[in-house]
Amino acid sequence: MTSSTSRASHARLALRVVTKGEDLAALSAEWADLYARSSTATPFQSYGWLCSWWRVYGTPGRLRVFLARRDGRLVAAAPFRLERRMGCRVLTPVGGTQSDFTDIVVDDGEGDAGLCELRSGLLAQPGWDVIDVPEARPGAAILRLARLWGVRSWTMPSSTCLQLPGRPLEEVLDGLKPSRARKLRARLRKLDRMELSVTSVGADRAEHTMTELLRLHTLQWQDRPINVLHTQPRFREHLTRAAQSMVADGHAGLAEYRVGGRLMACDFSVVGKDFVGGYLYGCHPDLRAEADILMMLLRENLATAGRLGKRTVSMLRGDEEYKAKWECEVVPNQRVMLGRNLRAGAYAATTGMRATGRDVAKRRFPRLAQRITTWR
Repeated sequence: MTSSTSRASHARLALRVVTKGEDLAALSAEWADLYARSSTATPFQSYGWLCSWWRVYGTPGRLRVFLARRDGRLVAAAPFRLERRMGCRVLTPVGGTQSDFTDIVVDDGEGDAGLCELRSGLLAQPGWDVIDVPEARPGAAILRLARLWGVRSWTMPSSTCLQLPGRPLEEVLDGLKPSRARKLRARLRKLDRMELSVTSVGADRAEHTMTELLRLHTLQWQDRPINVLHTQPRFREHLTRAAQSMVADGHAGLAEYRVGGRLMACDFSVVGKDFVGGYLYGCHPDLRAEADILMMLLRENLATAGRLGKRTVSMLRGDEEYKAKWECEVVPNQRVMLGRNLRAGAYAATTGMRATGRDVAKRRFPRLAQRITTWR
């Protein structure tokens, strides 16, 4: 008998629903313990990220965090909020569109039997029609749950992520086409001549560095359409709070880049179980005009991945053209919907049609689609 089967047969899961922000805030130690036992959890399911997001963006009365305990120990958590879309009561992840990966958190010791119990517990809870998880990476716990859910489950393509192996920069360059590697090495030599210094920032300086990062981020997008979200005070508050907690817990890193002592760039990266991911950076236009910024950031993230023993460096969501020169591995996210009634089927069908329409528009009118995305 396997350990997961033994545990599942010892006691049934007890499900509780948290609906108040203060109750979510009180889960810090339990959540951290569960996160450590879940190999599929990403930094976007860490306590620091979720609690900060809800504090800044959450709407009172909409929180629905499902907690599953076995013998009193937290073994699964589904951090959702309740929305109304297309006539349906929809559970969507806490973390919203600011999260590159969305998922539930499940103890590795909970095998299929535990997930089946979790399914039964979720279906027994009133007040919702469909669960909609928009950015599930390969291997996500929500994908395992979907396979066990039954007839009312749907998956469809979502965002594209690009990643590199977590090896030293020279080894990554060796794996590229020779002509491309030569061009990138020339840019690397130019970067080396710039008297560039990089400083890792601790949690105690996170607020200052994040303020500078967003200032530089806004500056680098001057005269170009910027993601409006990144200019909002709430976004700065969320990232600052999240960074303070996540840097302290080892789930994120902050770095400052100086040239001749002058602060020219800042970078916020997340640290997952198997990856380092570049989330957001800010760069002064003077440095952007002189240096290959992606090269600069990747060099540090690859070094961090090597130091921490992480398998990959992810560029997270987006397959922008400027990333293509690195010949990255393409890793697609999936959108997962789990339903309980006929309304869920109508919701999934409408969602699929809208996604198809967006894809067609993106292929035929890419510039217009980009402008609409930025405006939103």
